Amino acid sequence: MGKEEQVEEREVLDSIFPEEITDISDTEYRISIKLDLPDDGNDDDEPSEPPTLILHVRYPDDYPDEAPMLDLSPPQNASPYPYFSVAADKEKLLKGLEDTIQENMGMAMIFTVVTTLKEEAEQLVAERKEIAAKAHEEVMLAAEREENKKFHGTPVNPETFMKWREGFLKEMEEKAQREEEERLAELKKARVKEPIKLTGKQLWERGLVGKIDEGDDDESIPLDQIEKLKVEA
Repeated sequence: MGKEEQVEEREVLDSIFPEEITDISDTEYRISIKLDLPDDGNDDDEPSEPPTLILHVRYPDDYPDEAPMLDLSPPQNASPYPYFSVAADKEKLLKGLEDTIQENMGMAMIFTVVTTLKEEAEQLVAERKEIAAKAHEEVMLAAEREENKKFHGTPVNPETFMKWREGFLKEMEEKAQREEEERLAELKKARVKEPIKLTGKQLWERGLVGKIDEGDDDESIPLDQIEKLKVEA
């Protein structure tokens, strides 16, 4: 009875997994299971190819009245995947199949086992990716909080206000002093005038023509020189 059911199940599995199933013997085979994972499109470190695991199945003589013997392994030369490892997760995944096996005792169960195994592995990856995303978000938020501290002023209290007021008044006093110094400098500069020069007519009217050297063809002389001439006269 068990042998007939084993052959029948094996034929059904051939039609379901034509490319994924490989015979080892009449009572032993392996099925390649590729996980279906959503493409988040925001993880540059995540491989484009989702992970694959190999389910090894061996029928005992009394299967399906007796549980099948199962094992898991990764494909040869499989690239590491950040959220899944067959070697590390094998025990957890096989243990997760125990209830499914017990619920299906006496019936062909390998298709159900494969479906459950695939769902459990995909759920495991999804949970780990969610944890990693939350951890990354926390890191980003912490970095943002640190950055925002640069733009937050010192908390205002009586002590900090008095310190600010003292510095502000000192700054205003220094500014007023600089402005006063600049104003006085401008006034002093404005009082310095150019020497006043008289025309020839003005010199004649004041009787100063004879006091000027005949070789001087300038029509006017500085006022300070004129004052000196007046004294000599």
